[in-house]
Amino acid sequence: MGRACARLYSQIRKYLVGSAAAAVTLALVLFGQLEWLEYRSLDWLFELRGALFTRLAILPPTSPIVIIEIDESSIRELGAWPFRRAMHAQLLDRISAWKPLVVGVDVIFPQASRYGPQDDAALSAAITRAGNIVLGAACVTTVQRLVEIGRDVSLTDCDWPLPVLREGAAGVGPVNVIQDNLDSQVRRAPLRTSVGDREEWSFDANLHRVATAAGLSTKPLPPSDEIFVNFRGGPGTFPSISYYRIVTGEVTAEKYPDELRDKIVLIGATTKAEHDIFPTVLGRGDGMAGVEIHANVLQTLIRGDRIREVPRLASTMLAVGAGLLGSVLVVRLRAVRALALVVILLVVGALLTFAGFVVAHAWMRGMAMTFGLVLGYGATVVENFVREQREKQRLSRFFSPDVLRAVVRDRDGRSLRPRRRLVTVLFSDIRDFTSISERLQPEQVDEMLQEYLTVMTEVVFRHGGTVDKYIGDAIMGLYNAPYEDPEHALKAIRTALEFQERAIPFSARWQAKLGVTIRCGVGINSGEAVVGSLGSRQRNEYTAIGDTVNLAARLESITKEYNVPIIISEYTYEYVKGRFPTHELDTVTVKGKSQPVKIYGVMPSSMRKHPRATLDAAAQLTAADGLVCRVRTFDISEGGVGLVGVPSEWPLGSKLEIRLEGGEVGRRIVAEGTIVSRRGEKAGIQFTALDAGSAPAVAEYVARGRNRDETDEAEAGASRR
Repeated sequence: MGRACARLYSQIRKYLVGSAAAAVTLALVLFGQLEWLEYRSLDWLFELRGALFTRLAILPPTSPIVIIEIDESSIRELGAWPFRRAMHAQLLDRISAWKPLVVGVDVIFPQASRYGPQDDAALSAAITRAGNIVLGAACVTTVQRLVEIGRDVSLTDCDWPLPVLREGAAGVGPVNVIQDNLDSQVRRAPLRTSVGDREEWSFDANLHRVATAAGLSTKPLPPSDEIFVNFRGGPGTFPSISYYRIVTGEVTAEKYPDELRDKIVLIGATTKAEHDIFPTVLGRGDGMAGVEIHANVLQTLIRGDRIREVPRLASTMLAVGAGLLGSVLVVRLRAVRALALVVILLVVGALLTFAGFVVAHAWMRGMAMTFGLVLGYGATVVENFVREQREKQRLSRFFSPDVLRAVVRDRDGRSLRPRRRLVTVLFSDIRDFTSISERLQPEQVDEMLQEYLTVMTEVVFRHGGTVDKYIGDAIMGLYNAPYEDPEHALKAIRTALEFQERAIPFSARWQAKLGVTIRCGVGINSGEAVVGSLGSRQRNEYTAIGDTVNLAARLESITKEYNVPIIISEYTYEYVKGRFPTHELDTVTVKGKSQPVKIYGVMPSSMRKHPRATLDAAAQLTAADGLVCRVRTFDISEGGVGLVGVPSEWPLGSKLEIRLEGGEVGRRIVAEGTIVSRRGEKAGIQFTALDAGSAPAVAEYVARGRNRDETDEAEAGASRR
């Protein structure tokens, strides 16, 4: 039960960072901290669509809307603003000659004309004669604290046109636009405004109603109180005529009969002096005149293609899911693969969002989703990196760098879970360490032991082993763990042989330094054991337990009794027989086992039983995989040969074919052998087979060499005397 709960917690813990990223994303969305990014993304969609349409020479569809501009030219030609209302009446009469569908006047007339009642009467008469004039009103909304109800309320007050002007108008509505609090840009337009206990249709909604009644094919007004405007372009998108050109008769229905016929005509100021300029997505620099904004709103209503926002609940849930997904990708995949998939998802999401905007006029709040995905990915990568560094620091004393990288990448920890598996266990310690310690100061013992264990640990790692633990001066190594290695027994013996070789120069240094001789004994056994991260809840260690481990420790302890540096069990011997020089030592009974075990001694090259003679000759080696190389010999015996220049990638235990040029031996030697030792560029080869006649020739050469050496020594001694 406890182990199942631990596994469940381990699974949940992997996704804690992703859950945290999703929670942070949700909080930012709910508190509106990403709203500015969402609105900016909407702006980008408009800009990209405009750039695409421009590149493809696609003209944005427009409704029959024409703007009569009260611009700088008109003010210069007709005099200071405000114009006489009689002049506005003259303009309306001239426009009516074209028989437009509806005329919208984006000019406010809340007070009587300063030119007298007749001025207002002239404009009122023109409005009545036209019969299709929609007037605008300016509304202001304020928030006030009502003591009687104990809360704030919004109150809207409007400056309506004079009653004398409203009487003949086809409609009156507020001309206000909605500026977002974040950046003051106009993205939305109201359709209905609550004024007191009444609900008033907006200026644009009134124009839509009158144009529809006049026969224009339009889409029904949406049920919402406001819409996102589908801007078709920047300033100048809709055709326009200067106010003065119609008043002065430069443009008339007789001269240009189709200019305003069956059109929606909007009259409004485009000069900055009138302060009717607002920032919009497609007019952010100099802004867009209010009358042009109304043209975009009206076209959106006529075509029924307002920007439809994907429900916020859906986009919020997608953002939360993206935070979890970014983390899951890192957990399930490697960081680089997860990054590639995150980039693909972002690109696909951006393309789908843009396609939905262009084709269906739909706006997905995708920045929160992007933020969640990137946050989930990035936070999990950082958490994994920190965890891996901690794991590397904790496990570096057990595993070689290559194995360590694989173990750390194993996020499920399967390689470290305790399980029964076949292993080869190596135990090694320093002979007579207790007596050595008694002769040295504690600081000297620490220095010597640290250097010794560092050197021997490097040897274990180099041969693919795992350092299970240090027990004082002893090293326990595991092979075939945590990952499968078919040559586990071979590599354990190669480690033991290199231990003996590395101990020679190490001992020489400490002999010269402190007068102590360092020798090590090694015991090796192969068999099944429980291997993995074992221990208490407070402390776990990667180790192995079982009879296989006990036997290996016992074999190491009896190396002194049999006076051999390396002892292996019969179980290890079965994996390596014929690969190393071994000899059967004895049959021993180990505590806990009812059956005795055969043990074998492995002889390192420094303990050859055959006499050697110096030989400098060329030789050719052929490996089992067919690779051939040229080397030179430096000595030879009846049991083997010493070579210089053997490739470093040929490890201990490698089987070779040797062809030795005759030279001083007197004939060509053809043999098969095994690498049993290496030291720098030099390697020792043990013969496993010699061709007919080679053995006597080698024995004769070695005998001659020994006689020659003895003669040289005798002559040297006589000369000294």
